[in-house]
Amino acid sequence: LKLCGEYGLRCKREIWRVQLALAKIRKAARTLLMLDETDPKRLFEGAALLRRMVRYKLLGEEEKRLDFVLQLTTQKLLERRLQTQVMKDGLAKSIHHARVLIRQRHVRVASQLVNVPSFMVRTDSEAHINFGFDSPFGGGRRGRNYRKRHAGDGGGDDE
Repeated sequence: LKLCGEYGLRCKREIWRVQLALAKIRKAARTLLMLDETDPKRLFEGAALLRRMVRYKLLGEEEKRLDFVLQLTTQKLLERRLQTQVMKDGLAKSIHHARVLIRQRHVRVASQLVNVPSFMVRTDSEAHINFGFDSPFGGGRRGRNYRKRHAGDGGGDDE
């Protein structure tokens, strides 16, 4: 329940979903570790798993071994969610505000509008998190209330 508040999750099911994903990742690493080091399956799938973990910044470049995959925690996966990244980048005032901004379609990753708070952000996309082009926060059209309030000031907005 502490994780729910810390990462602004809606319910425990979101924690369980992350824990299930983590369990599958760790199980894959465990089965690969049981194989011989020269086994072609371990070499191929192990490299793919490690590449995926580094791409999501779950492992550092110096931690590129299957042993480190077993040490992953739920918190590390929750840190890579879009909701957490939006708050850390300072686009939102709180973790809950970040969730609302994402759900109301104000946030884009690169040029793609994303409205899923649990979107896992890759390292190369991390620098491209910003407000959407149509969002009032990103320089788009002003909101309904602003336009209504300023309707009498010379016939509307500057458009």
